[in-house]
Amino acid sequence: MLLRLLRTHLRPYAGNLSMVVVLQLIGTIASLYLPSLNGKIIDNGVAKGDTGYIVENGGWMLGISLVQIVCTVAAVYFGAKTAALFGRDVRAAVFHRVGEFSAREVNQFGAPTLISRSTNDVTQVQMLVVTTCTMLVAAPITMVGGIFMAVREDVGLSWLVAVAVPLLAASIGLIASRMVPQFRKMQVNIDSVNRVLREQITGIRVVRAFVREPHETERFGEANTNVTNTAISAGRLMALVFPVVMLILNLSTVAVLWFGASRVENGAMMIGQLTAFISYLIQILFSVMMATFVMIMVPRAAVCADRISEVLDTESSVRPPVTPMTQFTGAGELVFENATFEYPGAAEPVLRDVSFTASPGQTTAIIGSTGAGKTTLLSLVPRLFDTTGGRVLVDGIDVRNIEPDSLWERIGLVPQRPYLFSGTVASNLRYGNPAATDEDLWDALTIAQGKDFVEGMALGLEAPISQGGTNVSGGQRQRLAIARALVRKPEIYLFDDSFSALDLSTDARLRAALAPVTANACVVIVAQRVSTIIDADQIIVVEDGGVVGRGNHDELLQTCPTYVEIVESQRSAEEAA
Repeated sequence: MLLRLLRTHLRPYAGNLSMVVVLQLIGTIASLYLPSLNGKIIDNGVAKGDTGYIVENGGWMLGISLVQIVCTVAAVYFGAKTAALFGRDVRAAVFHRVGEFSAREVNQFGAPTLISRSTNDVTQVQMLVVTTCTMLVAAPITMVGGIFMAVREDVGLSWLVAVAVPLLAASIGLIASRMVPQFRKMQVNIDSVNRVLREQITGIRVVRAFVREPHETERFGEANTNVTNTAISAGRLMALVFPVVMLILNLSTVAVLWFGASRVENGAMMIGQLTAFISYLIQILFSVMMATFVMIMVPRAAVCADRISEVLDTESSVRPPVTPMTQFTGAGELVFENATFEYPGAAEPVLRDVSFTASPGQTTAIIGSTGAGKTTLLSLVPRLFDTTGGRVLVDGIDVRNIEPDSLWERIGLVPQRPYLFSGTVASNLRYGNPAATDEDLWDALTIAQGKDFVEGMALGLEAPISQGGTNVSGGQRQRLAIARALVRKPEIYLFDDSFSALDLSTDARLRAALAPVTANACVVIVAQRVSTIIDADQIIVVEDGGVVGRGNHDELLQTCPTYVEIVESQRSAEEAA
């Protein structure tokens, strides 16, 4: 998965990668030439007292060093730029793929892990790219070139290279192999921390209401401790790398000096050659260390790449039509034909054989007990889910054959849990229609019974709204969500229990103001309160995923025991209150 992810998203930057390779090659060759030149200065200049030779070759060393510096800086620049562009593209790919998911796939993965995969996981793979460009590309060039130059200086000491390099590679490889399980465990633990933290932030009011702060503190502490312990275990192993490298490097240097001294004494090699040989040995061992350091990052990046690829390879259960239809002749008639929905592997379908028609100019209400499938039924219209059996039609066309944007443009959805985005009142209302004027916004707020509290805000339409709308009450949040749908002026209004946070008088005023605006539209209301839907033209009673009653309020009181039970239970609750 890692290679496929890199190959796919680095292909557009092949030019940058080519520049990195060329620049690293030139810079490495320059760095490999410096020890040999330094050895010649020692043997032919310092030993003989030839100042001119020292100055001349010292100038060459400065020039070569300048070339090395320029090439290395340029290579790091192109490598870092490529890694940044790679990270941007992968994050965008994950974002767009998640944006295509239906509610089923989002629930399957969960929001915390999707956030981790698009941020932390992408960062880990991006770090591998930048270290590869800046370190790993130069490492094999340095290793091969260093061995060649070291043997060129003195063949008699080359056996030390043959011992030191495999010893260093084996030692660091052993450490790296023990780090792989720790990195895999770490990513899972990071997901757990994100999940717990997200639950606690989202449900902070519930936590405080039930005085569960100590319990939640313990939950977070446990998840946080797991990440910490795993990170410490991995860190301890990583901390061994540098001491092991330095130990082998210093032992190798001592061995070169030990065996090289006798060769210098015997006249088999000169002091400058011995100095150059030590420099090449150090370069070789450091190249092995750099390569191993990058290879240590590979296991964690591979785990992250697997998690990223899992998201990218997951196809949405809601697929766009092959030949989408964008032209409509009707006014928003909504038809359910034996609509059935079942989760994969579920024992029972959530919905089964639901059939009814919601016509323009009429209000259709859906009522039923909690868990009866009302929200799922409404979600089939904008294709948050797709039916697993039967059809949902808009103006006689199956919604699965309609171009998604064209379908959504005709729908104004107010979800069960209204969500507001960080910004202002105006920016949230214009989410439904970016071209709406301030007058349009005030009209929608008036109908939604939200004008008074918005006028009471210091900045009016420009009053700030925090993420999720947490700085306004639940009722205000619902009214703003209703106003957002009204600004869109769609042909089909879907209200998913959108009046539950409103008191009865506000509910009644809102429905009265809503009636003339939606007179020619198809209105579908999911509700828990009978008072909200008592005047609906058609009431659909849902129980255990099936339709058990259909008609207006008076008809259902005569024909549907389930509806009668709902009415009587609410009447008893009102009398008790």
